[in-house]
Amino acid sequence: MTERTTTGILAAVTVPESEGRAIPDAATREVIGYAPVHTTDDLDRAIAAARAAQPAWNAIGHGERSRVLHAIADEIEANAEELAQLLSREQGKPLNGPNARFEVGAAAAWTRAAADTPIEPEVVFENGPARAEVHYDALGVVGAINPWNWPMMIAVWQIAPSLRMGNTVVTKPSEYTPLSVLALAEVFNRHLPEGVLTAIAGDREVGAAIAAHPGLDKIMFTGSTATGRRIVESSAHNLARLTLELGGNDAGIVLPGTDVSAIAQDLFWGVFINTGQTCAALKRLYVHDSIYDEVVDTLAEMARTTPMGGGLDEGNVLGPLQNEKQFDIVTRLVDDARSRGARIVAGGEPAPELGPLFYRTTVVADIEDGAALVDEEQFGPAIPVIRYSDVDDAVARANASEQGLGASVWSADPDAAVEVARRLEAGTVWINNHGAINPQVPFGGIKASGYGQEFGVAGLKAVAAPKVISR
Repeated sequence: MTERTTTGILAAVTVPESEGRAIPDAATREVIGYAPVHTTDDLDRAIAAARAAQPAWNAIGHGERSRVLHAIADEIEANAEELAQLLSREQGKPLNGPNARFEVGAAAAWTRAAADTPIEPEVVFENGPARAEVHYDALGVVGAINPWNWPMMIAVWQIAPSLRMGNTVVTKPSEYTPLSVLALAEVFNRHLPEGVLTAIAGDREVGAAIAAHPGLDKIMFTGSTATGRRIVESSAHNLARLTLELGGNDAGIVLPGTDVSAIAQDLFWGVFINTGQTCAALKRLYVHDSIYDEVVDTLAEMARTTPMGGGLDEGNVLGPLQNEKQFDIVTRLVDDARSRGARIVAGGEPAPELGPLFYRTTVVADIEDGAALVDEEQFGPAIPVIRYSDVDDAVARANASEQGLGASVWSADPDAAVEVARRLEAGTVWINNHGAINPQVPFGGIKASGYGQEFGVAGLKAVAAPKVISR
């Protein structure tokens, strides 16, 4: 390991080789450090400590908890570059663009938003002296299971609102990106009492134990639909409340008359942000006949010219697939599209000269629903572009998926875009962008993309117990 891997925050969260599991650099596959291997016994102890710490943490009140969260956000910002470099190496996303530095900045911003969002008792009935109010109290202990694609940012989405509402948290990072979340927790814990936040870097057995643990009052999970279903089954025994942000196969519809040059940048990054490894990235694009070729050619040119490579190179904005499993999925789906006669306009193959898990930014045209690349979530740098001639047909095809996380409509006519947006089955529908999120705007999926909302007042309520006081 080089000197930079053994100093500062990384040194605080890694263990000796004999005691841990090797974590590779996503781009080079060289070992960054060794993550602790926590067990279900460690989980039991963490939950017990969280349970013991929760009453005192809740008792300090919203004002003091908000002050602590602001101090944590300051700490994140003070250590932003070290956090971003670790994140870039472990997850693979480059430092620049909407990537590692952006993610660390978002972690600080969402922490501040959780601190500052007001949540007051709601008067739901009043008639003379009769009055009913809804108050929002702490639930107790929250178990949070994080994904590998945006490990720091999504961990904050789960942790910060939970802490703000007076809960304590036990968080489990993905096995692929444990160091990033352990580092984030280390920064948080510089300002938190013991037991309020614990990160457990375990395997899938530990994740399954979280889902079924009787000591948890709430489970938050971001990840695949298949795993989300297993969490629902496991949690039935203790009736823990759930927030599930599951997979998405987000559709975009480009309406006739759209100025392609005006939407090109937003369209490209709606697809390829984090090299396509984003739940709410645009995964399948329906384009009207009249501008189909222009959209395909524009995306293909951007795919060929947008810099891809190692994350620590300041010039790159696209990185590798984070892990071999995801690399194999993308390869399989693109190869299947090619075998069906689809036209590979850009990319369509690995880029071994860049590193073992790099796959060229790929645009696939002349493909239809029924192809695996359209029907399955690719979660990587490949977009199928599907031609349509009738808007009603495009809406029906977009809605045919079992998933409903996000969708988008692209048009120069705002009224036409809104009319189509209202007909799309998704938790969020964006107009002339895709995937833009705001810490004050609720976010969550429908159908097999999960349930429950995060962000803003809705997100605070999701990690709270409503109590009606009637008089």
